[in-house]
Amino acid sequence: MPTMTFIMKDGTPKMVDAPNGLSVMEIAQKHDIEQIEGACGGSLACATCHVYVHPDWWDKVLPDTGDVSMEEEDMLDLAFDLQKTSRLSCQIMMRDELDGLIVALPGSNPAWS
Repeated sequence: MPTMTFIMKDGTPKMVDAPNGLSVMEIAQKHDIEQIEGACGGSLACATCHVYVHPDWWDKVLPDTGDVSMEEEDMLDLAFDLQKTSRLSCQIMMRDELDGLIVALPGSNPAWS
């Protein structure tokens, strides 16, 4: 099973199992990562699942179109502390190619920011 790492708000890494077919938001909720609220349930209607994607993974988490959707960009405009690798975790679907994915929670000040 693939794994991924969340960089928590205090900077500590938390590696978790990340089943294929689940969104990063669903994986966070499954592992009780409370800062990923997902208030809209993944329907792209809020920004409460905002994360920073490690730059090494940025191209791999983009949709097949090669860019973040306009709808996701609109929702990201509502998020705090945007960075150039900000994404909504409900829009990143886990698959084998993302085994080892690293995302940071807002407020964690990851080393790559």
